[in-house]
Amino acid sequence: MAGRYTLDDLLAIMARLRDPVDGCPWDVQQDFASIAPYTIEEAYEVADAIDRADFRDLREELGDLLLQVVFHAQMASERGLFDFGDVAHAIADKMRRRHPHVFGEARYADVEEQTRAWEAIKAAERASRGDAHDASALAGISHGLPEWKRAAKLQQRAATVGFEWREPGPMLDKLAEEVEEVRAEFESGADIDRLEDELGDVLFVTANLARHAGVDFSRALRRANAKFERRFRRMEALAAMQGRPLADLGLDAQELLWRQAKADEG
Repeated sequence: MAGRYTLDDLLAIMARLRDPVDGCPWDVQQDFASIAPYTIEEAYEVADAIDRADFRDLREELGDLLLQVVFHAQMASERGLFDFGDVAHAIADKMRRRHPHVFGEARYADVEEQTRAWEAIKAAERASRGDAHDASALAGISHGLPEWKRAAKLQQRAATVGFEWREPGPMLDKLAEEVEEVRAEFESGADIDRLEDELGDVLFVTANLARHAGVDFSRALRRANAKFERRFRRMEALAAMQGRPLADLGLDAQELLWRQAKADEG
């Protein structure tokens, strides 16, 4: 059996793939912007493998995600910006700096105090980089995040200064209020901008409710997607057992199959 490949081997493979003469034409023509969507996709596939508790698949998906880091680092190295070693150094330095209670003498009374200290360290880092001064509690939240994640971070930061509901009741009331506003916009024949605004409010409140409940919004939606797909496929199978394509059935008949599909799950 051949020896195990190492990280150095992977870096060498990526450099060869990017070789402008002997490399892979597809890999050679890529740039940061064209690879970015793949990076995001691989991160979600890691999360999916974790949700399914498929650890063999998780090993593969983590490798795919690591390849994305190596790919970006190789492109940066070609331009003289930084290399993989710089990436590893930067994150190692950051982890030591942001964990003074582990690598230094700091002591925190609880997780909440540690979280406040973490945010203070991040603010000091932004100041040391010369970032434009922003005293807001919302400073430094990336616009590159998925919007549901950014919503949760905005809400979490606002909570650090006490701006949040302590119980789910008011949030549920607010969600019902926002849904009624969406209903009113539909009934009034509102234009798309108004509907987008009101639906955005529904999603924002939903993200806040998920955060308050300790539920990962993205994971919850992935579970809902999986549930819908599972039940819809069962509907198609039930229709096929009746000798008819699902598309040939009316909505009422399809609704009956949907209920049967739910019942079949127990």
